[in-house]
Amino acid sequence: MILGSASVASAVSLYSVAPGVRVNVRSGPGTTYSITRTLPEGTKVPIFCQTPGSTVSGYYGTSNIWDNIDNGEFVSDTYVNTGSDGYVADRCA
Repeated sequence: MILGSASVASAVSLYSVAPGVRVNVRSGPGTTYSITRTLPEGTKVPIFCQTPGSTVSGYYGTSNIWDNIDNGEFVSDTYVNTGSDGYVADRCA
């Protein structure tokens, strides 16, 4: 059982948040959702899935894509260096 969990964890890529920015983590895919925590500068985050939400203008442009980085935690894709303006992970169910 533990081996299976380790395999899944190693398959997830980590992405850097924008330099010099502390990113708000929200309880849903939009700015109207509550802030659950703030990521410190230099953080790397996993992206488990992505979903459309409110449009945000951030460090890496303007987008309505939100990245699910943990159970019930989302950050705007405009603050995550994915190397793409589009989806890089499956859509959230």
